[in-house]
Amino acid sequence: MSGYSKEDIIRKVSQGDIQFIRMQFTDIFGQLKNVAITASQIEKAVNNQVMIDGSSIEGFVRIHESDMYLYPDLDSFTVLPWRPQQGKVARLICDVYTPDGKPFQGDPRGVLKRVLSKAARMGYSFNVGPECEFFLFETDERGKPTTRTGDDAGYFDLGPLDHGESTRREICLTLEQMGFEIEASHHEVAAGQHEIDFKYAPALRTADNVMTFKLAVKALAQKNGLHATFMPKPIFGINGSGMHTNMSLFDSQGRNIFYDESDPRKLSKACYAFIAGLLAHVKGMSAVTNPLVNSYKRLVPGYEAPCYLAWSASNRSALIRIPAARGQATRVELRCPDPACNPYLALAVCLAAGLDGMEKGMVPPEEITENIFAMDQSTRTAYGIDNLPGSLYEALQALKADRLIQDTLGEHVVSQYVAGKEVEWDEYRTRVSSWELDKYLITY
Repeated sequence: MSGYSKEDIIRKVSQGDIQFIRMQFTDIFGQLKNVAITASQIEKAVNNQVMIDGSSIEGFVRIHESDMYLYPDLDSFTVLPWRPQQGKVARLICDVYTPDGKPFQGDPRGVLKRVLSKAARMGYSFNVGPECEFFLFETDERGKPTTRTGDDAGYFDLGPLDHGESTRREICLTLEQMGFEIEASHHEVAAGQHEIDFKYAPALRTADNVMTFKLAVKALAQKNGLHATFMPKPIFGINGSGMHTNMSLFDSQGRNIFYDESDPRKLSKACYAFIAGLLAHVKGMSAVTNPLVNSYKRLVPGYEAPCYLAWSASNRSALIRIPAARGQATRVELRCPDPACNPYLALAVCLAAGLDGMEKGMVPPEEITENIFAMDQSTRTAYGIDNLPGSLYEALQALKADRLIQDTLGEHVVSQYVAGKEVEWDEYRTRVSSWELDKYLITY
């Protein structure tokens, strides 16, 4: 996906038996939206003339300032392989602009672009490789999702134990048709849980890829009579789904600036400062990287989920891990994000936090090589290991206390995001759950 002109897109549509084009964009809560146009409107689309009603999109604008325009990223053009192959459907990923031709401040893709521009001014490009986990569940006789997996597989198992193997294979092959480079796919720890890893890319393309990945997984699962979910913790008592995020910075000569041959760990001062920046702001980032009430039911001890603020060059119980590869492959892995996040906003705050560490020359705490999950509270306190927020409410308070994260998101996104998430928390807080009925209805 590179170097398409307007004329290229128009020609591809006219010569490729394409009848519909989805003009896709993402709202601030990470939901993929689209306006579908017919092939006859493609010239209008590539000239930024497709309009949407922003007041109908959650977190966008008020009704009296609702007109917005979609500016397609021409390099994002691709055919959706799971749609009909006669009268094909293609898509273009779009930025959202105001009627006066300015980027809309509430567009998540624009938020990430602003931070990437700052990195570029500092001489860096930001590369990211995500590890997206998801569950495949059976559906009932009405096609509604259940939490049954029909699956007895565990980590790295294969068929016949892994009942989702054929769907996972189809997803991988479909994504490759769309230009993804699939590096690995496997069954995860929990029954019905899967992971597909695609190659790292520049951050904006990675965020686009995450949105495309989630769409493809859900569409192909539905085609096969299954329901795919990126909900972080759909079942009590087993591992939840994460989106470990691998990050690196390259300079203008294409060199990985996190690598330093002379350091005992082969890590540069910039890498240590980037780690320190992440640790300094990770609480304020959590409402973005872990955006649901349910996210914090994954971030609990006992299920391999990182709950504690620490880093390590090898230890998977730490929040930040440095995988073993060095040289150009040196990277920082943040293990707390989950796949329910808005990837544009999540990558924006990760980069902003890391750059803040570099600009201020921050130094991370000592590496933790012991298993943090096996430590008691007094031991963690002695090591100075803090916790992530324990709930969405705590995460929102941390966001409201972190000026850097607020400035990164921008006033519009912060105000709309916090307001929406506070409503979500209040609905959860006041709702009577099945657990409460099971626990109290008879006893009291």
